[in-house]
Amino acid sequence: MVTTLRSALTTLAASFATSVLDAVKGASLEELLGEAGGAARRGPGRPRGTTKATPTAARASAPARKPGRLARRSPAEIAKALDRVVALVKTKKDGLRAEQIRTTLKMQSKEMPRVLQEGLAKKKLKAKGRKRATTYSVA
Repeated sequence: MVTTLRSALTTLAASFATSVLDAVKGASLEELLGEAGGAARRGPGRPRGTTKATPTAARASAPARKPGRLARRSPAEIAKALDRVVALVKTKKDGLRAEQIRTTLKMQSKEMPRVLQEGLAKKKLKAKGRKRATTYSVA
């Protein structure tokens, strides 16, 4: 019984293969390329016309920042930034860490050290802790 099933399957597979080959041999090259997608098929990767995962509205709202050094800031600009930091820190009794100040005021991380240093030097701010755990409060 197993051999009759196997021989029947072999016969069916052989006849199917020969009929597929006959159909391919009888078709023209244009028909074959049209069915397979032909030259219009692109390779792997992002399809044309799609954008990145970030929506354009979110990208447009964020300011474009260049990598590298900051532009030279005047003492007035640093004092203005320091006043913003002092006003923010006054609202928090326990003080804030530099990264909390930066995210709240939407400043770059490169801007922070000079402003905080200036605040400590002018005794407008006082620091408690070390490195990233440093908490700044109003002096």
